[in-house]
Amino acid sequence: MPTTEQQRLRYLQSMGVTVWLPRGEAAGPAAPAAPPGVVTPVAEMDWTQLRESVAECRSCPLHESRTQAVFGVGSPDADWLIIGEAPGAEEDRLGEPFVGRAGKLLDAMLASLGLSRSTVFIANILKCRPPNNRDPQLQEAGACAPYLQRQIDLLQPGLILALGRIAAQRLLETEAPLGRLRGEVHRYGKSGIPLIVTYHPAYLLRRPTEKSKAWRDLLFAASILGESAR
Repeated sequence: MPTTEQQRLRYLQSMGVTVWLPRGEAAGPAAPAAPPGVVTPVAEMDWTQLRESVAECRSCPLHESRTQAVFGVGSPDADWLIIGEAPGAEEDRLGEPFVGRAGKLLDAMLASLGLSRSTVFIANILKCRPPNNRDPQLQEAGACAPYLQRQIDLLQPGLILALGRIAAQRLLETEAPLGRLRGEVHRYGKSGIPLIVTYHPAYLLRRPTEKSKAWRDLLFAASILGESAR
């Protein structure tokens, strides 16, 4: 199917590209707050614009097989930002991250600290499900990166908790194994947001003996956040 001008503008918008149009031409409904002729860059979007842009994103081939994009869930004022890898089959169907058995375990992990989905913000490296739940590809992670970065900029969280190897490696831009990344305070972005790495709940379901380590990671994260709040 030929690409319409409106679709082209949306693709560019999702990549954070500002497009200048001839005087009198509309930028389309995706950026209603922008000046005439300008598509709002991702880095300048508010929550509503960002959510709409993610829902309409066609920046990589994953949109062809998704049921829906999974934006994220939680409080826009959260201190905790929890980032996983990518939506699975149930997340793709329901449009919410971390549902099913892994989601229930994550809920229990949060509850152990007196937290819940309504008091944290939960997102993923990818907004769309990879086929057969395979690992995200670099192109896919790159296409989603502006969306995740804008979520981080809007939230300004006190702490980022990376769940699993893929999320940790993408956020920290490293190939170091999970075991070497745990137990340390990493810093994310120019503002140096504390970032703590722990196991993915799906891994803990397969290896329940590691839950005690994950609990220590959570306590460590809570202590770091408490120190930064003083």
